[in-house]
Amino acid sequence: MIYFVEDDAGIRELVLYTLNNTGLEAKGFADAEAFWAALQRGGPKLILLDIMLPGEDGISVLKRLRRNPGTARLPIIMITAKDTEYDKVLGFENGADDYIAKPFGMMELLARIKRLLERTKNESEEASVCRIGALSLDRQKRQVQAQGEPVKLTLKEFELLLYLMKNKGIVLTREQLLNAIWGYDFAGESRTLDVHIRSLRGKLGECGDLIETVRGIGYRIGEN
Repeated sequence: MIYFVEDDAGIRELVLYTLNNTGLEAKGFADAEAFWAALQRGGPKLILLDIMLPGEDGISVLKRLRRNPGTARLPIIMITAKDTEYDKVLGFENGADDYIAKPFGMMELLARIKRLLERTKNESEEASVCRIGALSLDRQKRQVQAQGEPVKLTLKEFELLLYLMKNKGIVLTREQLLNAIWGYDFAGESRTLDVHIRSLRGKLGECGDLIETVRGIGYRIGEN
């Protein structure tokens, strides 16, 4: 089930029609109040969330979802009429997994939804736990510990850390990281990666120093 929070009835009905007719069951809500009420009755597997909503705005909803352990890693795509870097960064800094600006094509929206859903499928038990120094990541349980303490990460932060750890010691270019984690061309939007790296370092505390910046190229992780 996909939940779509959008106050524009025309856009909401078009997206719901498209999703429901392509095998992706979806429900729509005109405001945050209706969304929260529905969330109490059952959880979706992905949320499409407009930033500009009457009453409680999308960013406030996003923050509340990320603070709740039950929805902290729920895939969320922000949808908005605004097409500025500030809005994108604001969404990513608060835990959004993806972003699409109006007007958007249904094929692009479907592609992003399917890609994000694919990334959230349960990973195989093989090589479930990655460890570097005092940092450990359990792929199957989707848990991270730094210095023995649990660390709460968003879905994209978790995937970024996992990708870095799987490639320990290897310098990964910005393009490699953007394509591997976001799955499509982020040309001109590399700040997205910087925001997530900065957030990861902050949440990991001393273990954040394991993530190295390689000037002019990208990032790598390794034991210092």
